[in-house]
Amino acid sequence: MPHETAPVPLHTRRTHFDPADDLRRLAADGPVTRVSLAPGAGGEPLWLVTGHDEVRQVLGDHVRFSTRRRFGSRTPADGDGGRPDEGVGLLMDYDPPEHTRLRKMLTPEFTVRRMRRLGPRIEAIVAERLDAMERAGQPADLAELFASAIPGPVLCELIGVPRDDRDDFLRRCHAHLATGRGRQERTAAGSSFTRYLAALVARQRKNPDDGFLGMLVRDHGAEFTDKELRGICILLMLAGLDNISGMLGLGALALLENPDQLALVRDDPAALDRAVEELLRYLSVPHAPTPRTAVEDITLGGRLIRAGDTVVCSIPLANRDPALTAEPDRLDLTREPVPHVAFGHGIHHCIGAALARMELRIAYTALLRRLPGLRLAVPARDVRFRIRSTAYGVERLPVTW
Repeated sequence: MPHETAPVPLHTRRTHFDPADDLRRLAADGPVTRVSLAPGAGGEPLWLVTGHDEVRQVLGDHVRFSTRRRFGSRTPADGDGGRPDEGVGLLMDYDPPEHTRLRKMLTPEFTVRRMRRLGPRIEAIVAERLDAMERAGQPADLAELFASAIPGPVLCELIGVPRDDRDDFLRRCHAHLATGRGRQERTAAGSSFTRYLAALVARQRKNPDDGFLGMLVRDHGAEFTDKELRGICILLMLAGLDNISGMLGLGALALLENPDQLALVRDDPAALDRAVEELLRYLSVPHAPTPRTAVEDITLGGRLIRAGDTVVCSIPLANRDPALTAEPDRLDLTREPVPHVAFGHGIHHCIGAALARMELRIAYTALLRRLPGLRLAVPARDVRFRIRSTAYGVERLPVTW
């Protein structure tokens, strides 16, 4: 029997840089809509929240909207809160007080000042990728050689993966995250990936270095379990690979399709901080944060959500809400920054936001400086997009310079 491809979930559908028309039509009916995200696939109906104010209300209210998934009848008193091993340490699935305990210990490692220590290494990694692009010759695939090749080494640098191990570590990680592989193959890859992380945690316990894991072990020791440290590393990889590669590829494409906007940042690199915020808003590569479960009955956007209902927030539509900014469908790198939700909101606001912003700023600056004649090598209509992923992006981006 031929393999049938599952439909693309409604909330992840895009048309080029924009939310798909069927998604926009839903939003036009109101900021909160009862839908099935996979029509025809037997998915349970849930609430899709598309308005900016309503999304911030859901994400900012951890008391009435829980991120903790149902792990059976066990309670948080069971040590790991009833979580399977693969869920331990994944902060996006935690509610207070578990979330508060872990986040409090992690936050000091993600301050802007701490992240700046990584700046020189990120610059070196970006330069290495640009060298590889130039060696590959023209045309080159910017998605493969640049956008997808930067986040992994940066995360390895952050976590403290030894350089000799990095290629193998990233191979295991990508195999674990690959949505196109069969379940059995992904499970085997996941086991291999987590075994490596467990060994890395054990090494850091014995001889902590100055990296992220080493600092957590040195500063907090027994306050973290080994499973939690392993899970935190997995979370960083989950959050940092596809999201950053998506932003780098889509951002480059958006700039190339808007040469007047590109000139603004190429001619004035100091304007890049504002430009990065606008690109984050406009592109909104994460489709949605972790689904929430309503803890009690609540009225939102004029709709009654019952206790136990599932709520999914659309990041792209929230960031394109006219209530957030004028002409939200226009890319404007001079726009005053607005409170977009590309990094989420509330207690689950992305802990690595400072690192992500720095990584994007360094990568865009170096790309435009090194290759001032950068241009598409194919018509924009022929660019292929990554549609079956937790984060939107380009599959291939042929460029020349």
